[in-house]
Amino acid sequence: MNPSDPKLHISAWLLIACGVWLIGLGAYFIAVRPPLLPEDLRYMDVTLSQIRIAAPFLESWLSKVFTVLGGFIAGTGVLTVFVATATKTYQPMATSWAIAVTGVLTVGLMSAINFALASDFKWLLLIPALLWCQSGSLRRRAPQEGINLERHRCEL
Repeated sequence: MNPSDPKLHISAWLLIACGVWLIGLGAYFIAVRPPLLPEDLRYMDVTLSQIRIAAPFLESWLSKVFTVLGGFIAGTGVLTVFVATATKTYQPMATSWAIAVTGVLTVGLMSAINFALASDFKWLLLIPALLWCQSGSLRRRAPQEGINLERHRCEL
């Protein structure tokens, strides 16, 4: 593909818009979305008071589930924006920031929520977060020289 092709420029901006939308959607799930929407109650054919009587901690648990979901959605958005804006040469700072923010929003948030829930799987779910942190630590200590990706590029 020709890097100066206007279709690639438009494609990148469309992808950036999708990534920004994903970040916004993730933020909505983390900070704004109620545990049960009116449509959820209509679908289940119950009232909120019936839910609160039958399952008093359901709303609290769903809030945590939606926080984890929102983190993964926002993390996907961060990587989408990064991929859409990446150039032909390796950018160590931009790459490190994109990876760090994605890690915090995805595996970090999931692990923290599972500890807050006292999940049976909290220690197992801590492993990806620790691996992500170790990766970032190694990345910071690696030489910060540029890599020319042009010679490593694969044509489809």
